[in-house]
Amino acid sequence: MSQTVCGPKDRIPASRLPGVEYFSMYGHDGFEDVSTVGSRLLEDIQDAGMSPRAAAWDFLSLALAVNAADHVFERSASPDGWTRVIELELALSEPAPFQAATQDIERALRFLTGDFWRLTFVDGGYPPPRPRVSVAHDADCVALLSGGLDSLIGAIDVTTQGRQPLFVSHVSRGDKEKQLEFAARLGREGNHVQWNQNIWLKPPNREAEPSTRARSIVFFAFAAIAADHLARVRAMPQIEVFVPENGLISLNVPLNAGRAGSLSTKTTHPVFMQRLQALWSNLRIPAVLRLPYSTKTKGEMLRACADQAVLTELGGQSTSCGRFLKHGLRHCGRCVPCMVRRASFLQAGLADTTVEYVHRDLRAAQREQGADDVRALATAVLKLEQHGVRAFTAGQFAFAAPPQRREFEGVVERGLGEVGVLLRQHGVL
Repeated sequence: MSQTVCGPKDRIPASRLPGVEYFSMYGHDGFEDVSTVGSRLLEDIQDAGMSPRAAAWDFLSLALAVNAADHVFERSASPDGWTRVIELELALSEPAPFQAATQDIERALRFLTGDFWRLTFVDGGYPPPRPRVSVAHDADCVALLSGGLDSLIGAIDVTTQGRQPLFVSHVSRGDKEKQLEFAARLGREGNHVQWNQNIWLKPPNREAEPSTRARSIVFFAFAAIAADHLARVRAMPQIEVFVPENGLISLNVPLNAGRAGSLSTKTTHPVFMQRLQALWSNLRIPAVLRLPYSTKTKGEMLRACADQAVLTELGGQSTSCGRFLKHGLRHCGRCVPCMVRRASFLQAGLADTTVEYVHRDLRAAQREQGADDVRALATAVLKLEQHGVRAFTAGQFAFAAPPQRREFEGVVERGLGEVGVLLRQHGVL
């Protein structure tokens, strides 16, 4: 059992229990043995002129605490090397609605991270921030802007369609400038927020769990804060939150039996999206998730992008790589997201102007250490071609009604078909 306590500094007990991880939220704690999370967010949200209501603010606290726990507890210490049992006590400003929804939250997190969660919500959390001046942003919706290729296409499409998005970005190293450039190029420079969760583990230089399956929930919590603020200041009952992700990556069907864990994330999987939306509705957070590309491949997204000139100008600057930091802010070229990216440019008939792929030659990369993704994708493509999509997906879409199941099967089949073209071009197949 892994145990953690999250809350304001004054909620951290002077006599701390051995084996329990403590996180001080929304401020520098000053304790040598207490980690911190969200240390700048109070000021950042105030600086943005936003005054979220308690439910959205407490959901952000939940997201930060979950991601903090996900970072601090190593999976290798669990009996099966993956699944953890995590007890989390979290101080909220208004805990009652979360106490009533505890089982639903635990169920959603179980799907997202693959762990068993035991949540306790207590009183005493920070109240929502109140800025000196509330800013009525010139926006009618929220759109996630990560700096990735899908988010760029989504940003182009939503602005070209005449919507006025408030772009929300989760800052990560190497993407901050891209996010700023994309928003400015689309005329939304003054309607863009960039926030960071700022997890600092104590003692310093402590190794974090690398799988970080919960990281996406913080991004959605940022969107909930923005949507809640817009709904209030613009007197709108609900605010749409656009989540631009292609269907192949959202569904993320395991490429083989060994990829049901860390290599098959559930960030925008339909099941998690449904559970997240249900939580927001139950908590009365006025945000409605929209996934306009859930049945589109990445290549189809590129081909149908509403402004090909802007896409051509900016597309190569976007980030797709799952190992971008590891390779010095360069695309590795051979991870699954990189290969899906490269295949999408081929399918759309667009020049791939990405500055550098460390492993540009996939056939050569296949023979090198760490090239598991190339082999796994090649095997998946061959299995699909030889036995059909249903043999490959093997019950992965049992959660969906038959018409939707067929749509999901179609996007997997077409998406892997795009990758197959890339692999054959490189002589892998």
